[in-house]
Parts: sequence; structure tokens; C-alpha cells
Amino acid sequence: MRRRALFSRLAALVVMAFAFTQGAVAQTHYSSNVSIGAKGGVDFSRIFFSPGVEQKMPMGATAGLMFRYIEEDHFGLIVELNYLSRGWEEDFEDAPYHYKRMISYLELPVLAHIYFGRRGRFFFNAGPEISYYLGQSVSANFNPADMASLPDFPNTNRMNTQMTIPVQNKLDYGISAGLGAEFNINGRNSVCVEARFYYGLGNIFKARRIDPFKASNSMTVMATLGYWFRVK
Repeated sequence: MRRRALFSRLAALVVMAFAFTQGAVAQTHYSSNVSIGAKGGVDFSRIFFSPGVEQKMPMGATAGLMFRYIEEDHFGLIVELNYLSRGWEEDFEDAPYHYKRMISYLELPVLAHIYFGRRGRFFFNAGPEISYYLGQSVSANFNPADMASLPDFPNTNRMNTQMTIPVQNKLDYGISAGLGAEFNINGRNSVCVEARFYYGLGNIFKARRIDPFKASNSMTVMATLGYWFRVK
């Protein structure tokens, strides 16, 4: 319930930021700035399991399309439609085993956009996002469904159930926040770089009392390079 309340509050902040932008238009008569763009980059992710699972942060990929509406008073709104892969990699320490699962999503962030500067500017983006499950890929040097047949497999003091459970919740949601810089090429074209953090409020597995995990939510750190074209 706390996660849903936080998600709702952040969504309300985005709406308030957009309303503030509209108020600024009425008071200062600034002309609107509408841009479309594309971006791509890499991400590093993990899953917060409860009970915990020792893991590494594997690298995934992200790419997408962007729409931006801003006024020349430091505030605006960004909507994106992105493809992203995130997941986790098991840490077996010294054992000669490897397991990595990457989960693909179609994500829709809606972000408040706060910027400073004119020719080259710095910005802060924050807001909620919703993701829909597309598929998954597993890379392993053993059969997770037959771990019992491996005499030296590390079963002591570790959870292994997560390797055999499919993704059960197709819809994920959470909050994103990012810092970046934009550099104008000319009056209509610009490039931007951004580092963004995502924290999932939903779980990839069911979290009922009868289920093995109380939580299985995502965390992702992304670095992207983008291109903007000013339409208006």
C-alpha cells in the first residue's frame, strides 16, 4: 500500500508541474517548445528479493522514442516509449556456475522536466513509469530445473527457487529520476546525455503468504545518449 501511495503522489507531482507550466504560459506569454527525439544506451540492474539473493548487476540495453513539451521558464513534460531489458545475475562466489535472466519490457515514463540554461542546459527529470512484460532470456551453464543432480551445487544458506519461477506479474510500475545535460547543435537540433535511476514498486513474482518471496522488485541504473528535433 505504501508503494502505491508513493506512486500516486509522484504522479500527482507530475500533473502539478504540468499545471504550473500552463500557469506560467498564461502569465508570461512564452511560446511553447515541442520536440521529438530518440535515444539509446545501456542499463545495469538487479532484483531486490526478500529473502535475499546474492547477485551481480548485469548489463542490458535500452532504446526508445521521446516527446517533450516545455515552456521557456524552466519547466516542462516528457513522455517516452522505450524498450528495456533488466534482470539479475546470480553470484555463486567461487562455484563454477553461471545464471543470468534478462527480462524485456515496453516502458512508458511520464516525467516532469526541470532545466536550467539556454545554449547548453542541465536538467532533472522525475516521475512515474509503467512497464509491460515482453519476454525473457536465460543464460546458464546448468539446468536450473535439475539442480539436485549436481553434487557440488551450492544449496546451503542460499535461495535457489527464483531460478525456476517464471515472471508472474506482466505489469511493472515504479519511479524514475535522472540528471543530464543537453547541447544545442542549432536552433532545431540538440543532443543530450542522461543518467537515470529507476526503482520498481511492483514485483516480478507473486508475493502472497504462500509464495516463496515477499518481494521481488527491480532497480535499474541507465546511461543514455539522445537526439532532439524541435518541431515547434
